[in-house]
Amino acid sequence: MDLHSLQTADGSKHRRIRVGRGRASGKGKTAGRGHKGQFSRAGSRHKPLFEGGQMPLVRKLPIRGFNNYTRKVVVPVNLDSLNRFDDGAEVTIATLMECGLANGRFDGVKILGDGEITKKLTVKVSAFSASAKEKIEAAGGSCVAV
Repeated sequence: MDLHSLQTADGSKHRRIRVGRGRASGKGKTAGRGHKGQFSRAGSRHKPLFEGGQMPLVRKLPIRGFNNYTRKVVVPVNLDSLNRFDDGAEVTIATLMECGLANGRFDGVKILGDGEITKKLTVKVSAFSASAKEKIEAAGGSCVAV
């Protein structure tokens, strides 16, 4: 397929409706805006949550909870999922993202001690649980907190 061979799908293109072009056009005189009222005038608009002066639902509902904007998002990775790497490999945050073990927006990665590790790895991530660090070093690997 080349750019010059592309075509639009049938029915995807429509003619623009020309409003206010006489009564015979079907959209003449008031141009589909009706008589009087807020939206009959030019330049009329309102905010997305505006409800005509009534107390908006957003303001009626109670505020619940607390949003901590300084929180750190830490992605947990279990120890047994590190067995997919080759023996003697260096595991970093970038390599974990490549293989899909850490995705989305986060501030750090923590290795948890769930499962067993059978390979000697050099793991360079933000944090380790005590049991994970113990198991990695018992398998002959090393832990580096970055």
